[in-house]
Amino acid sequence: MNRTAAHLADGRDIFFFDDAPRNRQVRDPRDIARTTGASELRYDPFLDEWVAVAAARQHRTHLPSTDQCPLCPSTESRATEIPQDDYDVVVFENRFPSFSGGGALAPHLAGDALAAFGTKDGDLADIRHPGAGRCEVVCFTPDHGTSLAQLSARRIETVVEAWADRTQDLYATGQVDQVYCFENRGEEIGVTLHHPHGQIYGYPFATPRTRTMLSQARRFRAATGLDLFAETLRAEQHAAEHSATGRVILSTDHWTAFVPSWARWPVEIHIYPHRAVRSLPELSPAERRDFARLYLQVLGAGDALFATPLPYISGWHQAPLSAPETDFRLHLQLFSIRRADNKLKYLAGSESGMGVFINDIPPEEMAQRLRDSLAEKGQGGGE
Repeated sequence: MNRTAAHLADGRDIFFFDDAPRNRQVRDPRDIARTTGASELRYDPFLDEWVAVAAARQHRTHLPSTDQCPLCPSTESRATEIPQDDYDVVVFENRFPSFSGGGALAPHLAGDALAAFGTKDGDLADIRHPGAGRCEVVCFTPDHGTSLAQLSARRIETVVEAWADRTQDLYATGQVDQVYCFENRGEEIGVTLHHPHGQIYGYPFATPRTRTMLSQARRFRAATGLDLFAETLRAEQHAAEHSATGRVILSTDHWTAFVPSWARWPVEIHIYPHRAVRSLPELSPAERRDFARLYLQVLGAGDALFATPLPYISGWHQAPLSAPETDFRLHLQLFSIRRADNKLKYLAGSESGMGVFINDIPPEEMAQRLRDSLAEKGQGGGE
């Protein structure tokens, strides 16, 4: 790995990950101070969830013009968040974080905040904790006008190396329980900076979605003695081999990409490794290289579905440190709100109010459309 660690002018960490070795000398000439107003965690006793309150984010940069982009390389006339005139992949602490590192979540709160309340004086409607965790920005390329789908496989490998490196470091801080590496793409999704980039959130707790998945995996193992993730992958692979309407869109030596039968979104793709690993740092060099090539094909197929490039959220689901070793498998989930060239899926009453999704496109139909996109590009699909 070709990694250079440095600091920005206000003390935030920055890390350069290069495709090939470079001798970087990093100095940030700006006169800036840390953003004031740390985040805070507040507990919802009805849903057993933590909500982050981060008022400083109200002032974050919003859709700047290209010549004012803070993620482009610095020039002699303009200093940006990246104090270099060129880079491959760079990661730095977010200047406007949702989680701002106020120490680990108190053990009694991390375990069961509601039960812990019964042993302490306080206000049930106002259980809170100083901001904890960490937020980082990942810039995939210095080229403002491109996208992750247009990068080389070698560059995607470097991005994977950055994700794995930062995951390992964040887990080692003692303040993070789960690491989520993700990309939001497209204004329709809510992106406020057009430069190709993603984010890394280090949560001080296991997220609600992950806790539900862990609970289901434990129930499945208790009932059957089997691994829920492995059985899901096996079932999708079996259907691809024996049915023309299977949901697998692409499979390689180390990975399988498929549309789940329960897909909530018009476009939803899950990518599973064939080997049971819990987090990105555990992937072998061969698995990382293989993923880079498969992911480019998946992104390309998504961009070919509609008249405009696919807006999406794509993120790695990694095991929390607090989770038992056998209950979770690393995987990636990608979804899009676009359902037609000129239509988006908005979360309306049922989805937003009650969490019950209604999908307008059958998953089997979407899987076929994605396979057709791959075939048109001469990349093949399925097994």
